[in-house]
Amino acid sequence: PLLRQADKDLQEQRKTEAAKIKDVPEISDLCDINTKRECVLRSLVIYFNEDPDSFFKEYLTSAAEDAERDIADTTMGIYTIRREGVEEPVDLGIVIEGIKVPSNIGNVILGFILLFGLIYALDLSFPDHMKYTTEFFQKFRMSLDGHKLNTKIQQLEIKLFP
Repeated sequence: PLLRQADKDLQEQRKTEAAKIKDVPEISDLCDINTKRECVLRSLVIYFNEDPDSFFKEYLTSAAEDAERDIADTTMGIYTIRREGVEEPVDLGIVIEGIKVPSNIGNVILGFILLFGLIYALDLSFPDHMKYTTEFFQKFRMSLDGHKLNTKIQQLEIKLFP
């Protein structure tokens, strides 16, 4: 019974992960370079089995009050507010400890880069729910302390550069 339940749980987890991946559009179908970069970033988060919805917050202008409440409860992340049916964001910014730090920053990638800079400048800890993604960028892309890679990141490196 225990093995059967474990197998059932594993199948459920795989279905959930497959559903998350389906939400990410085909990169080749996108024309804007910033959208392609955002898809790659979100795909990395999913690859490392982290929850993109805990870091990338998306809201519609029609739910502005709910968005403000949720942003106030957010420890660290990037928020996007859009009008219904419109791809271009009305507002896109960074949240640290429930406070909108900069807003109207343009795109998610620029927000991620600015957030990284703020984390270093303010001597903050990286968010626990994005541990592997932030470690990947810190150690692999920025070559900071790159000889001590986490196992998940080493596996990705092997897949990227066989």
